[in-house]
Amino acid sequence: MKNVTDSFVFLVHWPSAGSFGFNTDILATNLVNLSVVLGVLIFFGKGVLSDLLDNRKQRILNTIRNSEELRGGALEQLEKARARLRKVEIEADEYRVNEYSEIERYKLQLIDFTYKTLEQFENSKNETILVEQQKAINQVQQRVFKQALQGALGTLNSCLTNELHLRTISANIGILGEMKEIRD
Repeated sequence: MKNVTDSFVFLVHWPSAGSFGFNTDILATNLVNLSVVLGVLIFFGKGVLSDLLDNRKQRILNTIRNSEELRGGALEQLEKARARLRKVEIEADEYRVNEYSEIERYKLQLIDFTYKTLEQFENSKNETILVEQQKAINQVQQRVFKQALQGALGTLNSCLTNELHLRTISANIGILGEMKEIRD
């Protein structure tokens, strides 16, 4: 510090030769000027610089705090979203299982319904076959009966005499009379 004051004292006692001139020693003049400027800046600017740095430090700390709060909020939202995702995945799994069960039930019902329908068709087919067989049998019986009756009538007509014819009629009337008595 003594060197700095000596420099100022040296400047005050500068020998003047009656003329004003420039000091051409750049290093000496720059150091003196820099020392003066730095001294003034440090003396007067220390408070301003300190305030600026304190304000900047506070803004940085506030930004860090806000970031931490936002990070905490984001983590909470992330956990809530994960919890909702787990819940939705569980519900989706339950829905999938229920739907697969429902599909299996529906498939079994459809198979059962198809089996019963096929059974009904088979029964209906068998009944139709039986009915058609019965019709065919009845038609054959009617033809055979008709042919037998025609043959019997032909035989009777060729063999029957009037007396035999009258006996047959009276025997049939007797049978019909007995049937009438039984009914009454």
